[in-house]
Amino acid sequence: MKAEELVGKVYAPFTVDVEKGRLRLFAKAIGESNPVYLDDDAAKKAGYASLPAPPTFAFSIAMDAEQPFKILEDLGVDKTRSMHGEQIFDYIEPICAGDTITGVQRVVETFEKKGGAMRFIVTETLLKNQHTRPVANLRTVIIVRQG
Repeated sequence: MKAEELVGKVYAPFTVDVEKGRLRLFAKAIGESNPVYLDDDAAKKAGYASLPAPPTFAFSIAMDAEQPFKILEDLGVDKTRSMHGEQIFDYIEPICAGDTITGVQRVVETFEKKGGAMRFIVTETLLKNQHTRPVANLRTVIIVRQG
């Protein structure tokens, strides 16, 4: 499949359960020390239903479902020829432990740079919680080295 043919493609929905232990590990991995991200009581006192997801955790949800790799598979591209180029987060509502998040990824744009040596693929992934309320929209840029 050619990259241009991917524009407009919507991938099958994926679902991920958000767990407290995973959120704590993620918070520690990014150096987050705010008790809101580590202690359930602190989170509840701050107005959250449970531990909230730290910043950038939403991308882990898409990675758990291997969403960026599905595009590379469609293109027949070796993963070693690609890299994550950019990530933009639009947070709508907190993601908390106990949530079940469903995401849908779609390809919105593709273009070349450096005389065709690099292919950029832009996706948007809308994440919704178990109540079907949007919680985040992710805009991801994948760069593929061509040739």
